[in-house]
Amino acid sequence: MIVSYSSIMASRDRTSRPVVELAKAHDKMEARGLSFYYGDKQALFDVTLRLPVRCVTALIGPSGCGKSTFLRTLNRMNDVVDGSRFFGKVMLDGRDIYASGVDVFELRKRVGMVFQKSNPFPKSIFENVAYGPRIAGVRSRAQLAETVERSLARAALWDEVKDRLGESAMNLSGGQQQRLCIARALATNPEVLLMDEPASALDPASTARIEDLIFELKQQYTIVIVTHNMQQAARVSDQTAFFYNGRLIEVGATDDIFTRPQQKQTEDYVTGRFG
Repeated sequence: MIVSYSSIMASRDRTSRPVVELAKAHDKMEARGLSFYYGDKQALFDVTLRLPVRCVTALIGPSGCGKSTFLRTLNRMNDVVDGSRFFGKVMLDGRDIYASGVDVFELRKRVGMVFQKSNPFPKSIFENVAYGPRIAGVRSRAQLAETVERSLARAALWDEVKDRLGESAMNLSGGQQQRLCIARALATNPEVLLMDEPASALDPASTARIEDLIFELKQQYTIVIVTHNMQQAARVSDQTAFFYNGRLIEVGATDDIFTRPQQKQTEDYVTGRFG
């Protein structure tokens, strides 16, 4: 029997976007026939997936199924892996990010990333958030201060740290550090935000703050999140994509994936029969 989606959603007054709205939404990014290899090992098999603008897409599936590999192809983080090979296309606003001449630095400004483990720099809170703009050439202290305040506010952290900006980021709690990393990603004004299990190492209260933040951020950003937590996927996402053994098995509106999956493998996974 399928897990009750209404029970999963009971703790949040939220609903995923309906199928019709998702179908009509403009694609911010799209993977087309994407295959990826680590040396001789194929990690992704012919994945095609559209990522609608200002939509939260959750990538679910058991460990080692290709979710994080797929996520990292969206801003070319896998480029640094020796022996990796890529086939297919990844489109951002209709342009292939793997085409010759693409500026990877500029790409990663547009497609930011937050990792599973919070990784603040051993610098002050201010300098953590200002790091990206500084690298991009911003030198004005006033402009940097404005960017830091705006980014921390968007990450729901400003009120907690506004009087501590000169303190080390390492003094923050785990949940605060993760929100700081989100603020750091937002400081370069990205259009897409990639999140690789951003709450997996956090306590329930901090996880709830991150989920609330994701819900707020999707008003401005296209978000792709990898999660092993089915309830989290149900709460925060509009669209859910189920991966298994490097293949995209099924994708659809989150409500449909959890209540009316079309594939038996999807049903078995979301109901906890395996994974």
